[in-house]
Amino acid sequence: MSALTLHTGAMFDTATRFRAVAIAEAFSWLGLLVGMFFKYATDLGDLGVKVFGPIHGVVFVVYLVVTAFTARQQRWDVWTTGWALVSSIPPLATVVFERWVLRTGKLDPIAARRTI
Repeated sequence: MSALTLHTGAMFDTATRFRAVAIAEAFSWLGLLVGMFFKYATDLGDLGVKVFGPIHGVVFVVYLVVTAFTARQQRWDVWTTGWALVSSIPPLATVVFERWVLRTGKLDPIAARRTI
């Protein structure tokens, strides 16, 4: 395997990594919301919050870091980067944002092959 193949493969992972983390962030948010529902609306306890709280916290921070790297690599403008970061706050908005950047071509696997 040549150095070019390794380099291209690693750069291609930027778009895939962003998509995976965006989806994981949305599902961890959803898990936390379900856990909070069971904690506050029922007498089933707070196990869901104890499990999904830390998971969501870690995935949230990973999403912010991956978004910063992706924004730089994909050469997103300030508004696109800002929307990417803001989308981490409302539940499931990272999936909506991820679909939008794919549809508009702002998350381009070909562009991900460029070096920073």
